[in-house]
Amino acid sequence: MKKTSTRLADGRELLYYDSRDDVVRDEADTRPLDPVSTASEIRRDPLLGDSVAIASHRQGRTYHPPADACPLCPSRDGRQSEIPAADYDVAVFENRFPSLAGASGRCEVVCFTPDHDASFADLTEEQAALVLEAWTDRTAELAELPQVEQVFCFENRGAEIGVTLGHPHGQIYGYPFTTPRTALMLRSLAEHRERTGGRNLFDDVVARELAEGVRIVLEGEHWVAFVPYAAHWPYEVHLYPRRRVPDLRALDEAARTEFPQVYLELLRRFDRIFGDAEPPTPYISAWHQAPFSGGADRDEFALHLELFTIRRTSGKLKFLAGSESGMSVFINDVPPEAAARRLREVAST
Repeated sequence: MKKTSTRLADGRELLYYDSRDDVVRDEADTRPLDPVSTASEIRRDPLLGDSVAIASHRQGRTYHPPADACPLCPSRDGRQSEIPAADYDVAVFENRFPSLAGASGRCEVVCFTPDHDASFADLTEEQAALVLEAWTDRTAELAELPQVEQVFCFENRGAEIGVTLGHPHGQIYGYPFTTPRTALMLRSLAEHRERTGGRNLFDDVVARELAEGVRIVLEGEHWVAFVPYAAHWPYEVHLYPRRRVPDLRALDEAARTEFPQVYLELLRRFDRIFGDAEPPTPYISAWHQAPFSGGADRDEFALHLELFTIRRTSGKLKFLAGSESGMSVFINDVPPEAAARRLREVAST
């Protein structure tokens, strides 16, 4: 992998990740851009203890542009985008409309491919491996920023999810705090360790799924994917490396090598869940990594990916209504065992 760092016209960082070492990235961004002005602030909810990002400048972000005005496509035919090059493998740049900025953290956009009409599932294993390299490198670099406590790599796909740009891309958030969801996991981790005389909660969860088998979706030599016992979403899969590590930086070479084939197969199954007549399945794919100042619990945390869709059946979405939005109590219409069975049925032949 070759990494090239440059700057956009307004001073934001742009990084190219190329599979070939002989690629030269010297294209300049000549757009007349004003410096990015953000008004992000973090406010703490005194009742729940949650941190909320207030980012009013995001009201003006690009919203469903036509394909020929996509800001994530390469710059071609006289039309300049966020990526000055006429082609790229993987590109990462600071978000022009960040939810977190400055002392409040950092937000980056990850473009998986120059093909506007593709999706992550369309990538080759080599391309997916390069994206994994980019996620890992960004995690390592953001870990060095004093204002970043946790790195979150994720992809939102589909208008139903709320995506405003159709080009295949993901994002990386560098939070200045441990996120509420991770804090809950860490609390459960500590309680389980105390209750069981030192056992690791993540290890026990994976061991239970492997022993019971009914919710396993697929297994590799170095990865295992399953629908969790208490899945919140109609179709939800958790992907764990068999060797527990706290974040992407700690994956060994064998796990890195196998990841693309396992992950691409999962995404392709998601696209086949509801049949060819349905639009592509909307989903969120989210890496859960340990916070950087977790102390002893950091090494106890287990890196894993959570993949889920808000579609519960053909033509119907799972809305977060009264119980979910008002009280954070999920009601799942699809039994996890049935979801796992369906995801096994649509395996690639």
